[in-house]
Amino acid sequence: MRPTTRYAKSGDYSIAYQVVGDAPLDLVYVPGFVSHVEHAWEDPDFALFLGRLASFSRLILFDKRGTGLSDRVPVQKLPTLEERMDDVRAVMDAAGSEKAALFGVSEGGPMSMLFATTYPERISALVLYGTYAKLRTAWASSSWTSKTVYSLVICNRSFTRWVRLRSFRWPPWFVMVVNADTSSPMPELSI
Repeated sequence: MRPTTRYAKSGDYSIAYQVVGDAPLDLVYVPGFVSHVEHAWEDPDFALFLGRLASFSRLILFDKRGTGLSDRVPVQKLPTLEERMDDVRAVMDAAGSEKAALFGVSEGGPMSMLFATTYPERISALVLYGTYAKLRTAWASSSWTSKTVYSLVICNRSFTRWVRLRSFRWPPWFVMVVNADTSSPMPELSI
């Protein structure tokens, strides 16, 4: 059974979130560049990962503004890191979480670090994975630019999922170029 998707209000935007599990520890999963709380459960490997996190916590997942099921953001009003960080607070408030461990992945890492320094009383732990303290090309002007490019290598099993997810409400400024060699076990996907 999939968790229910709810919405938290962060300024003028509705932020999609889910709560899974009922252990005493609240764990907020702060996603990377792109997420979709409902379609995350379709990937067996990621669903297993989320299930394991929920086995020892009350796992709180969310889609950052402009991604997944959260409200779209006009290209002229791309959010700052501070605005995205405030989405974490809004989701925690809506989920009834006074204090939580943050698990920041990739682009979710800087948001998690900023949240931890802004609201230290609301953090029980900070876990960072595959992230950075500063990414000059992406955050130089406090917003994404059309010239920001990421490359990623994924296995064949996940390749179809990534291509399929491209059609699920990704931001209008997001461009993905698929460069796949089907004879290779590891196609390249540039986004």
